[in-house]
Formats: sequence, C-alpha cells, structure tokens
Amino acid sequence: MNQVGKQCAVIAKHRLFRNSIIGLIILNAILVGLETYPYFIVNYATILYIADQVLLWVFTVEILIRLTGSNSIRSFFREPWNLFDFVIILGGHVLIGAHYVTVLRILRVLRVLRAISVIPSLRKMVNALLLTIPSMGTILLLLGIFFYIYAVIGTMLFQTTAPEYFGTLHDTLLTLFQLLTLDSWSSGVMRPLLTAEPFAWVYFFSFVIIGAFVIINLFVGVVVNNVEEANREETPSPTDEKLAEMQKELQDIKKLLEKKSG
Repeated sequence: MNQVGKQCAVIAKHRLFRNSIIGLIILNAILVGLETYPYFIVNYATILYIADQVLLWVFTVEILIRLTGSNSIRSFFREPWNLFDFVIILGGHVLIGAHYVTVLRILRVLRVLRAISVIPSLRKMVNALLLTIPSMGTILLLLGIFFYIYAVIGTMLFQTTAPEYFGTLHDTLLTLFQLLTLDSWSSGVMRPLLTAEPFAWVYFFSFVIIGAFVIINLFVGVVVNNVEEANREETPSPTDEKLAEMQKELQDIKKLLEKKSG
C-alpha cells in the first residue's frame, strides 16, 4: 500500500469521519422524507435536488477513500457491506435521468440503509440475524404445514358462510395471516361467523393459540438464541484473552531461548 492508501485508511477508520458520514446519512433521510410532502416539492424542489446531488458526491468521495485505503480492490468488494454501499452510490449516478425518477427516489431511500454498514453495532446485529436464517428452515416448514392444514379445513367449513374470507384456498391463507397478526381477528372475522357457525370459535381459538402463541414465540426464541450465540462468538471471553496472552508470552520466551542458544 502506498502513502496515499495509508492516509486514506487512517481517514476511513477515524471516528470523526465515521460520525460525519452517519450525520450525512441522517440528513439524507430527512431530505427524502421532505420529498413526500407536496409543499416542499413545489417550493423547494431546486434546493432539495442540489442537496441530494451534493450528498451523492460526498458519499462517492467516501467510497473512494475507503476503496483507496483498503488492501486491494478484491478485498474491498469481498466485504458484502462495501459492495452494498458501492451499488447504492453507483445507482445514484447511473439512474439520474428523468425516465428513472421512481427508481432514483427508491435508491435515495436505500441510502438510509447505509447507516447499517457504517454503524458497527447495527452491522453486527444484522450479520447475527443473517446467520439465523439457515436454522429457520425447520420452523418455517412447520409453520407452512400448519397454515396449509388450517387453510384447507377453513375453506371446507366456511366457504359458503364467509366467501370473502374463506372463498378459496389463497383467500383463507390471507385470512389466516391476519389471524396470526391478531389484527381484528375476533371482531372482524370470528364474531360475524358465530351467528351462522356457533362452533367456529374452536377453529379460531385453536389456530390463534397454536400459531400466534406457540409457533411464533418458538420462532422468536430461536432468533434471540442464535443472535446471542453469534454475539458470544464475536466477543472473546476473558478465558480466551488470557490464553492468547499466555501464548504470546510463551512465544516471547521461546524467541529469547533461541537467541541465547544461538
């Protein structure tokens, strides 16, 4: 790495540099939010556009500093978060034409996600959550089987009584998802059915108890457990630190003995 690369590496790792970028990301989020109000679009469209372009170029310089300060281009893009930042900023330059206004606005919103890549604690949490995805397969399979069984039963029982909720299999699946979120499941779905189907409460109660209170809590428990394990693996324990210190001391002693014997 040349002298310029070393200076860029020092700048990229500096706390003031990182905090400044976080502040600009927050400012970018505020500007994107202001664009949703017609008043600001009508009266301050030019100012918002100029501010957005300035922020885009500041973020571009930031990416170039980090890229120059890395060991190599390959090592920079090997980090997924660096690749994510690069694509977001590059998209802002490429899709700058008027025909891509909607896509460009979406990319402006996605710039807010760069807070995850910049703030270490957020990045650590997201990485831990991503590590939990493979272990979610079994629970998702269980939830899918549970959904399918109740969807078929619900369609058979209430298809004629409440076709707007249980008319077809996919309508029933959508209704069951509403039940799972506990969104007006009692007053909006169950109670109107009770007048025609007095025992419908058995179907609804069993689904809510098993789905919302058992399977979803199991899902959350696995996620929390995996996140704790990921954090535990990333954070060295005091025992590991002591072992590392002892190994270093043994290596120093070994070097001294080799010098004396030589």
